[in-house]
Amino acid sequence: MTTSGASDTGMLVGRLARSSLAAFSIHVAGAGMTYLSQLVVARLIGPGSYGIYAYVLAWVTVLSYGSALGFDISLLRFVSAYRAEQAWPLLRGAIQYAERRVILAGLGIVLVGSAVVTMWPQHMSRELMNTFLAGFLVVPILALLWIRGSVVRALGGVVSALAPDRFARDGILLCLIALAGWIGWWNIHAPFVMVTTLASSVAGLGLVSLAAHARRPAEVINVAPAYAATLWRRTALPLVIIAVSEVIMNRTGVMLLGSAGHITDAGIYALAFNLTFIVTLPRSAINALFAPMIADLFVRNDRTALQLLITKAAFGMLLASLCIALPLGLLAEPLLTWFGRDFGGGLTTLRILLIGQVIMAGAGSQLFVMTMTGHERGAAMLLVLGVIGNAVLGAILIRSFGMVGAAIANTVMLIVWNAAMAIYIWRKLQLAPGLLMLVRHGHRLRKKVVGNSDVARRFGQRLKGMPRRARWLGCAALLLASSVNARFAYSHVRGPTVITATGGFCRQALEPWVVGSKADRLDQPTGPTDRLPAFRTGTCQ
Repeated sequence: MTTSGASDTGMLVGRLARSSLAAFSIHVAGAGMTYLSQLVVARLIGPGSYGIYAYVLAWVTVLSYGSALGFDISLLRFVSAYRAEQAWPLLRGAIQYAERRVILAGLGIVLVGSAVVTMWPQHMSRELMNTFLAGFLVVPILALLWIRGSVVRALGGVVSALAPDRFARDGILLCLIALAGWIGWWNIHAPFVMVTTLASSVAGLGLVSLAAHARRPAEVINVAPAYAATLWRRTALPLVIIAVSEVIMNRTGVMLLGSAGHITDAGIYALAFNLTFIVTLPRSAINALFAPMIADLFVRNDRTALQLLITKAAFGMLLASLCIALPLGLLAEPLLTWFGRDFGGGLTTLRILLIGQVIMAGAGSQLFVMTMTGHERGAAMLLVLGVIGNAVLGAILIRSFGMVGAAIANTVMLIVWNAAMAIYIWRKLQLAPGLLMLVRHGHRLRKKVVGNSDVARRFGQRLKGMPRRARWLGCAALLLASSVNARFAYSHVRGPTVITATGGFCRQALEPWVVGSKADRLDQPTGPTDRLPAFRTGTCQ
């Protein structure tokens, strides 16, 4: 690579880091708002009504992605390309074409869905039917919100695209639910919560529409639109399959549990799954700018910069996800019981789902790599096979293990799906997906960090005999030091592996806590079995 090319690549990676940090802030704020809104809803309506709300919301999300027709992904690619080529007529035509068809598809789902649930009311309770009727109205609003958010992202407005969907929607929902609970004028149940979801979605759509209007290039205003409908339809077909399949992959457990009549378990599983999505925040933040940049580098045929971008993005995703998943897994039990005692049964489910999300982070944004480089059909095929496998395996395991079986099926299929995508990307694009590019440099990195790991080992030995609170503080300090150690190795070896860089530190950080916790339990007198954690007595099943 020339000096100029290296400089451009460095600027590109720096831009990714700065924009991802801003997007990460929005995702963190949005996750906090989602957490608070789910806390308020779960505590106000209880696990039964919350199960109904989560079950209907799963269907609403699937139908919303279906009515988006794949344009929420394809517009990232087309708008970015048309803007780079200054093809303003095609840019305006693509946006108009997508929005009109998304609105028609959403309205069709509202009419058909409402007719279906009203024609066979004997198959569902009144509360479930009313929740469905309110939920169908959310479908076209969400689809159009995502379409306009994709346009804003492709035009460079990462924060203004994410804030209405990730922060404003749940923030308004939280305010409405809290106000209703404080005043006490309404009977707060699943249909009412879905109506407030509709109102917050409308507000989010209004905000992102203002951002799209502000970001619109001046050259587009007076130009006549041009249409490449055949290309857009051919590209959108596999993308809509991808979008729907991906959300089904995430919601399969809730849908299977709800369809089997385990409404309460569906609500607990949905809450556990939503909490594990905190781990996806770094991946979502990086992807907010990652997807358009992949398309741009691929069009310019800059494979070196593209490989470097993929590797560094995967490195950042895994490091940040581990820092979130470890404390979340340790604090899972008190976190779940905050929502209510009945939600504590999702402890094992939450920890199993965390494993799958960390593995996803280490694999990197493989789905975006495939869709942004013209391999959306292969991505759709692999994802559909993964969804089918998840549904079949989940249906089998749910019969024996309940929601724990649904979590096992989801984690197993995530691993299989990412392995299949890695093989595809390696063979078709000659790109090393995720952190595979770092394997060849692992032995060099190990020499760099072995001295630091020895320091961590000696510090960890001292922590073992300390009180519990001191061990917690020491473990937290070692986990923080592991990121510093990884950054040190990262600056010395081109393309290092996060597993090698942080493995020794993380092991030393967790060992004193585990050993000390075992000692604490041995010192404690034996008591009734109802004082043991739920996952040890089997009550979580």
